[in-house]
Amino acid sequence: MPLLEVNSPARIRQFLDLPARLYQNQPQWISPLDPEIEAVFDPNKNPSFAHGEAIRWVLTNAAGTVIGRVAAFINHEAPQPDPTLAVGGMGFFECEDDQAAANELLEACRQWLAQRGLAAMDGPINFGERDRFWGLLTEGFTEPNYGMFFHQPYYQRLFEQYGFQLYFRQYTCYRAVDTPLHPTFSKAFDKYARQYPDFRFQHANKRNAEQLARDFHHVYNLAWANHSGVSPMSLDKARDLVKQMKPVLDERLLWFAYHHDEPIAFFVSLPELNQMFKHVNPRFGLLSKLHFLWQKRQYQQRRDKKLFGVIFGVVPAWQGQGIESALMVHARAEFMRAGYQEIEMNWIGDFNPRMLAVTRSIGARIYKTHTTYRYLFDRERTFERSPIIR
Repeated sequence: MPLLEVNSPARIRQFLDLPARLYQNQPQWISPLDPEIEAVFDPNKNPSFAHGEAIRWVLTNAAGTVIGRVAAFINHEAPQPDPTLAVGGMGFFECEDDQAAANELLEACRQWLAQRGLAAMDGPINFGERDRFWGLLTEGFTEPNYGMFFHQPYYQRLFEQYGFQLYFRQYTCYRAVDTPLHPTFSKAFDKYARQYPDFRFQHANKRNAEQLARDFHHVYNLAWANHSGVSPMSLDKARDLVKQMKPVLDERLLWFAYHHDEPIAFFVSLPELNQMFKHVNPRFGLLSKLHFLWQKRQYQQRRDKKLFGVIFGVVPAWQGQGIESALMVHARAEFMRAGYQEIEMNWIGDFNPRMLAVTRSIGARIYKTHTTYRYLFDRERTFERSPIIR
């Protein structure tokens, strides 16, 4: 079966078009936007190319029909928790239910990475941040949230029969917004309300993009940058994220807690954009952009909206002191006033028991599971799962 490098407009089109055929009979599937996939592989748009490289292929059968696709990549500045194990990545995998075809795609990734001195590969992951295109959907085959792939159920078998092993799971949790919170949340709310203005809780002001970026940058680097596989974020990167979010941002969904003027916690969420993008052509040309704006306006007027929890964090000095509980009380009340009825919280790793406990405490349940696999090139080496955050 010919394996062809994606290095021309025609091959790019084949790479992008394959999922529509594979998922044509699955109404739950929502296509990512083509420009967002292509941005991952554009050195002018993806900063990971400054310290890395990527390649992608399509696989065809004897008749020339594309039956699979995949990408492999290296980011030499990605955190490597184990200095004895250099790990690369593979992702954007799609394939017919054919183990031989899947093996050829995955083996191409292994060989390309091994030739460049890597000793293992994680997948399917993104050539970039963890907040999108990360993990294989293995449970909860419902409509995907924005930035996440829907996968065929048989992909799990293709990965595991090739030899991938479970490295970690990341969960998407669900709750109805109007589900009552435990009384301890109200106690935390009252505790910090009595200490106003030393402590205050407020949603973002999108007109002050610079302050939003600075507050997000501060909490993120203290709360997340010490996690395995997570790099510190520059202020310029935070500014860029705010710029990207601004066209779809609902400021009532971005909440911060402050001690005096220092941000000490955040809960960042967005309207669930796939509820709009699912009505739009994924090529996202001019007419599609206009259609999206119309869909956005229609969605904003609804009273049964869904929001998507992007990231939650508390700086270490304030963890375990009820800040997150008080923040959730404030946020929940505003969500309900704004007409949001459902919330899905994405990307909660099984290596983070503290965050899983927080989601349980607010009455959320695990709704979907994405799995990140690892394949060790030395098949005699002892496999170890992702370390637990203590």
